[in-house]
Amino acid sequence: MLARVLFVLVGLLAALTMTSPVSTVSTSTVTTSTAGDKLVFCHFMIGITSNRQNSSDYDDDMQRAKAFGIDAFALNIGTDSYTDTQLQYAYTSAAKNGMKVFISFDFNWWSTGQGSAIGAKIKQYASYSSQLKVDGKVFVSSFSGDGLDVAAMTAAAGQSLFFAPNFHPGEGNFNDAQSALNWMAWPSNGDNKAPTVKNLVTVPDSDKAYIDALGGKPYIAPVSAWFFTHFGSEVSYSKNWVFPSDLLWYRRWRQILALKPRFVEIITWNDYGESHYIGPLSSPHTDDGSSKWVMDMPHDGWLEMAKPFIAAYKAGSTVALPYIEEEKLVYWYRPTPRDVNCDATDTTMTSSANNASGNFFSGKPDGWETMKDEVFVVALLKSPAEVHVQSGNKTRLFRAPAGISSWSAPMGVGQQKFAITRRGKTVLSGTSLKDIVDYCVCGIYNFNAYVGTLPAPSTIDRLQPAGLALLSQGLKVACPTNTLGTSSASSSSGMSTSTSTCTST
Repeated sequence: MLARVLFVLVGLLAALTMTSPVSTVSTSTVTTSTAGDKLVFCHFMIGITSNRQNSSDYDDDMQRAKAFGIDAFALNIGTDSYTDTQLQYAYTSAAKNGMKVFISFDFNWWSTGQGSAIGAKIKQYASYSSQLKVDGKVFVSSFSGDGLDVAAMTAAAGQSLFFAPNFHPGEGNFNDAQSALNWMAWPSNGDNKAPTVKNLVTVPDSDKAYIDALGGKPYIAPVSAWFFTHFGSEVSYSKNWVFPSDLLWYRRWRQILALKPRFVEIITWNDYGESHYIGPLSSPHTDDGSSKWVMDMPHDGWLEMAKPFIAAYKAGSTVALPYIEEEKLVYWYRPTPRDVNCDATDTTMTSSANNASGNFFSGKPDGWETMKDEVFVVALLKSPAEVHVQSGNKTRLFRAPAGISSWSAPMGVGQQKFAITRRGKTVLSGTSLKDIVDYCVCGIYNFNAYVGTLPAPSTIDRLQPAGLALLSQGLKVACPTNTLGTSSASSSSGMSTSTSTCTST
């Protein structure tokens, strides 16, 4: 799912290199809020949770999100037969766990002419104690929806609404909304693909377009860490692209602290198919085919990294250092270098299977050339320390200041080792459970990110059987499951003495 935004031409290199300044939107252009009324939402896909059997199946999601400072889940719904059952489970679990939820209508499935039906659905859940209300009004959102009959929706709902849709500047009627969500959390070319040197819309560019369209109304600023999707001929639509994300997760949170919007929405908790999930792989869900690039690719570390930023944002602070509760190292990288060729993995493919439409076995994702062959690291430190990165036989040493700082090191095939030292003593150290390899795992291009942490989690986050149901569908090569921790690659010892410095927050 992607928003359409008006694009502004700026230099691609300045936006994508690690050493460039973090771009921000001037806080004078947006109506900021006091610390007490800031809220953090996270987009949650109901469309893949049809296998949940009771409200308890939502408890872990609710408890985990709340523990990290997320206030409410935006429950994205289509028109599936199981929607009401799952909404009731989610609302019940949220009430039990002290969380809030609200409906986000997905206009890939709903139509803008269904204002009355949408209003009736809002009314159906408005009285639940876990329904989010803002300024005394029932909060409701959407994905897309430009042209919706808002008057019909409001009349059918029978009560005051705080309507915050994903309308698009120049298309939706912002006079009908109390707020608006900007979905475009990744740099793009302005037309649903990766940016180019000539066509680049940065996330702050998109912020400005929404802030201007809202004319002083509160803004829902998006935050996302990644975007890669590789669906092909096995579905009725082709989705095969990647956006250059790299250190986007770190940079965007710094932008949020400067921007100070009233609302923030993390995209997403569990959209595995687009690789921007921050919730656990083990969260119960069905498989839409994305298990091929999601298996053994946990993202929990991104949620760990966000926690002090969320606390700082809610406190109205521009500095996250005081909110670091535990020193950590969060790292991520793709499983293969970008130039690895997967099209020749299986020579028995038929011509119908070997096409550029996004089939699992051919066609690099659009935007692949914008990705960097680097390992990305974020250090959360209470005092200065040294960060060591060994990627295959390539090593780097970074001198990290107190606070939250970001780094990148050249990608090397083999084991990935990390450490934090201070005054000659090791504070944290470990070897990632996932090697970088020079071949195509499962025979596909995988531009998803593996995210790890130091200290390492006590358990390995894995897809459940239902989440692996379609793993073999369409594959022409063997695809072993649950491979984390079976590293066999060798690496050189020693760390480079070359050093770097950077800013932190």
